[in-house]
Amino acid sequence: MEKIEKLRNMTSIYLLCEDKMLLLYRQGSRVVNDVWVGSAGGHFEESELNDPEACVLRELEEELSITKDMIVDLELKYITLRRMGELRQNYYFFAKLPNGTGMQLISDEGQLKWFPIEQVSELKMPFSAGFVVEHYLKTGRYDHAVYGGMANGQTVTFVELTDYSR
Repeated sequence: MEKIEKLRNMTSIYLLCEDKMLLLYRQGSRVVNDVWVGSAGGHFEESELNDPEACVLRELEEELSITKDMIVDLELKYITLRRMGELRQNYYFFAKLPNGTGMQLISDEGQLKWFPIEQVSELKMPFSAGFVVEHYLKTGRYDHAVYGGMANGQTVTFVELTDYSR
């Protein structure tokens, strides 16, 4: 009988300002290292297991000292699932940080940098995040849909998660 895998829940937020996206060059992490990731993110605390927005807002404040009232248009856009000895479920949020490019933002997680939106897809990112950002730039930024993504080792396949409740 195969052992039941653990589930790792994580969030990430990508901040935008005008035609730029803020990314973090992650260094010193045991999970992802020497790649560009979202502006802030991390693992769920036990009290957040059913509230990914609470997790991402806590991480944003802890890592960048940015509070919910400093951002606009916060949206959960992607939920991905990937099997890697554990099941990794990632919740990807996007939001706007008005006048953010002028803020002096620092992170002890790595180097923060604003990129022109057209350069973002050229950067080295973690597997699922790279596909999320690519899909967001081509499709997701033009709608208010939420997408589910299943990773198979080669790619991530996205499906719009529609509300079919009665």
